[in-house]
Amino acid sequence: MTVGYATPISADVLEHLDAQLSSARRLLAQILRQSGAIRRRDVDGVLATMTDIQSEMASRGRLESERTELLWRAGSALGIPAEAITLTELTSLMEEHDADDARTRSAELRGLLGEVEREHSINRALMRQELSFLEHLTRMLGGGADNPGYRPPGRNPARPSNRTALHVLDLEA
Repeated sequence: MTVGYATPISADVLEHLDAQLSSARRLLAQILRQSGAIRRRDVDGVLATMTDIQSEMASRGRLESERTELLWRAGSALGIPAEAITLTELTSLMEEHDADDARTRSAELRGLLGEVEREHSINRALMRQELSFLEHLTRMLGGGADNPGYRPPGRNPARPSNRTALHVLDLEA
């Protein structure tokens, strides 16, 4: 079944919104997988999802170029600058049923992108928390703030070299 569009820009706008929605869904799925990997402390999983997210962000860059081209076309048709085009101006070039579809898809896209942003913020906070814990552990291993790095036994100048200074209890039976 072929869907007919009343104006040439209608098909392009609706197809573009569909592509944006698909991309946002993939991005959200990747961010949610990353969240699981962070919570499991799965370093390889976190790194793999970062690669997937970077790839999807590159795709989103291409979609943004397409969006800019659509705005230029709409601006040209309406006689206003592309940067002044809003959804309202864009849908004014479309038949009402296509305009309704565009508004519905645009609202869904805004919702998905809001969810992506929230989940990404949570992931960043979780990673910061994990890194803070790791920093705390390395400080403890290194002897505290005065000695921030880990040194193998016998190579720590901050510790006394005299072994008797390390005795806590001397017991005789």
